[in-house]
Amino acid sequence: MARTDPLAEYNAKRDFAKTAEPAGEIAKGQGRKFIVQKHDATRLHWDFRIEVDGVLKSWAVTRGPSLDPAEKRLAVRTEDHPMSYATFEGTIPQGEYGGGTVMLWDEGEWAPIPGKSAKDLEKGHLHFTLAGERMKGEWLLIRLKPRGKEKRENWLLRKIEDRFAGATDELVETGLTSVKTGRTMEEIAKGVKPGKPAVKRKTSPRPKAGPVPGFREPQLATLVDSVPAGNGWLHEMKYDGYRALLAVGRGGPKLFTRSGLDWTDKFASIAQAAAGLSVGSALIDGEVVAFKDGKPDFSTLQETLSNRSGELTFFGFDLIEQDGEDIGKLPQIERKERLRAVLAGADPRLQFSEHVLGAGEKLFEAMCAQGHEGIVSKRADAPYRGTRTKSWLKVKCTRRQEFVILGWTESSAKGRGFRALLLGLNEGGALRYAGKVGTGFDMATGHALRVKLDKLARKSPAVEVPREAKRGAHWVTPKLVAEVAFAEFTADNVVRHASFLGLREDKPAEDVVVEKAVAAPEVEPSDVKISNRDRVIFPDSNVTKGDLADYYQAVAPILLPWVTNRPISLVRCPQGRAKQCFFQKHDAGSFGEHVKHVDIREKDGHLEPYLWVDDIDGVLTCVQMGTIEFHGWGSLVSDVEKADRVVFDLDPDEGLDWEKVKSAAADLKRHLADLGLTSYPMLSGGKGVHVVVPLVPQAEWPAVKSFAERFARALAQAEPDRFTANLKKIERKGRIFIDYLRNQRGATAVLPYVARARAGAPVAVPVGWTELRDIDTPQKWSVRDATALIERANSRALKGWGVAEQVLPEV
Repeated sequence: MARTDPLAEYNAKRDFAKTAEPAGEIAKGQGRKFIVQKHDATRLHWDFRIEVDGVLKSWAVTRGPSLDPAEKRLAVRTEDHPMSYATFEGTIPQGEYGGGTVMLWDEGEWAPIPGKSAKDLEKGHLHFTLAGERMKGEWLLIRLKPRGKEKRENWLLRKIEDRFAGATDELVETGLTSVKTGRTMEEIAKGVKPGKPAVKRKTSPRPKAGPVPGFREPQLATLVDSVPAGNGWLHEMKYDGYRALLAVGRGGPKLFTRSGLDWTDKFASIAQAAAGLSVGSALIDGEVVAFKDGKPDFSTLQETLSNRSGELTFFGFDLIEQDGEDIGKLPQIERKERLRAVLAGADPRLQFSEHVLGAGEKLFEAMCAQGHEGIVSKRADAPYRGTRTKSWLKVKCTRRQEFVILGWTESSAKGRGFRALLLGLNEGGALRYAGKVGTGFDMATGHALRVKLDKLARKSPAVEVPREAKRGAHWVTPKLVAEVAFAEFTADNVVRHASFLGLREDKPAEDVVVEKAVAAPEVEPSDVKISNRDRVIFPDSNVTKGDLADYYQAVAPILLPWVTNRPISLVRCPQGRAKQCFFQKHDAGSFGEHVKHVDIREKDGHLEPYLWVDDIDGVLTCVQMGTIEFHGWGSLVSDVEKADRVVFDLDPDEGLDWEKVKSAAADLKRHLADLGLTSYPMLSGGKGVHVVVPLVPQAEWPAVKSFAERFARALAQAEPDRFTANLKKIERKGRIFIDYLRNQRGATAVLPYVARARAGAPVAVPVGWTELRDIDTPQKWSVRDATALIERANSRALKGWGVAEQVLPEV
């Protein structure tokens, strides 16, 4: 039986003389507001609420919403809340119902998908979309059948697969502050007033604006007949839109077409979104698209641009320049990770183009099955080149390309339309006839095209045309370019089963040539020769020098973003790990041309040449010289004085239970989150876990060391039975040493995917916080697991690992 007062239960549970929560009154009107409140009560949870019939229908999501469609989160139905609760943030007194801290974690609008309504809740399900600051796209709520004496309704909240899907706990691990006040849970609990945080921080610091970059010739892809094999390639979706270079900086933003035309006005909404990017200057390569039925659609893009209405989205897939630095010389995979950081937290109209490593054939099959255009495959280790190369390859699901419009034939229908377009292609230095396209036009498109065609009318064809194609034809100056899908070229070299997709205003007619697919190449092998490949360097597991070199080459796409372009120290074991090993950080030139040097001033004032590498050849050169491990500074060679990360190495006493180490890491994550810092775990390949805090390179080493030391000592003081911040071995008995000393100038930490000189040839491996709970050893993966590590890198659990736009708080 329906309750006459849906807020009676809400009001009955609260003493409004003791709690600051608003009293319940039903609101007027029918809106579509949704909110999520992070609630640290008896158990931390996220309260998901949607507006229905003047109240907030509510569910307590125990582990928070997940972006992973495979993850179903328990959502316990709770009492309806008043609309006035949508702005509540503060502390409910202990002892009162729901006592604890409440943060306004997300807000926005919700809507049932077409054909559905809020009444579906009575049937036990709701399929809807969200447009919030954090939760976006399609979601699903499903009621479970009651079991036993359950007093509450149990539901499941699940993300639907779409472009907003992501890593399992990405939202709850990165959404650490209020969308209303910017406060952390700790600040709300302490009663810190909005605008006056207990710790000073900026979540997205913006460097001083530099000059807006100018246009650069874009890199173009070569059409191939199959997906390239091997782990050396990364693969992206091929977007059905307009190629664009987005330039941000003083005097910008600007958007250029692939031929250099300034289309900032046409892409005004994208320029508006880019104005908020936290970067001084940047040149980003990407594609502007419009969506139809959840997929990029070229015809919809044409309509959007013509009518100046509808939403545009920019997918960035490469970073060419940043803050005056030429990023194009870096490996492709590193450029993408730099770009991921630039676009983190950006306006939703600016999206990062995700990719997979290896496994390109699976992505291609999936794209074709979903009706997409195809994929682009890129060599993970290659620099950016402003020309057509075989480092970028495109594989299409169906044949489609540009054609020059030579003329048109009349339609039998009334009005100013046409029956078909006559097409041409440049070949052998001359324009030739290439057939007709007579489908793909609606009435509006046909009329708009006729206006453009009439302005280019001429009396005779610009090229030789077969007699049968001339009947009823009208000719135009060949300036317009059409995008056309077709089945094949016939024996007469004309298109068969063609369909018009739209005009291409970003490409001149003289550049339109036939695209012929060539065989896909393999990644070129390294020119670094590994001698004594059969020498055993891990005697306990029979791993040879050649095996180690093969491992590093195989995992290059996931290794290079972390090991390149930062000063490194090497652990060299020329006779194998069981023999004498030593650290090396300087080089007088014995490593050769593939290993670089950066001069860094030592404490005594002298400059010393520190090692660094910028590609896989540099890594393999070090392996050839007996290197097993690579340890890196917490800064880049471009500015060694400013840290781009903080690393806490949890080093347990001998024999300490691994479960205690994992629990300690989770507690560090929680304490860092209280300060507004996102962190990521990494298995060290040794005994412990590294907790990595990525930073915008802004703080200098004294400040970084001070923060790390104070944080570690505070934890050790708060829980002396669990932690110590003392380096002495005697202080570690039964405890975990929080090694903060890696966060000072000249100190290093082992880098992701680096092999360790330990029994079993283990590897340092990034993991997600969720999966860390179920990992049974810090040495779970070894150099024998290159394929598995590449597959893991494509998983949702590691999407965006190690990337966050944040700076150290001043506590």
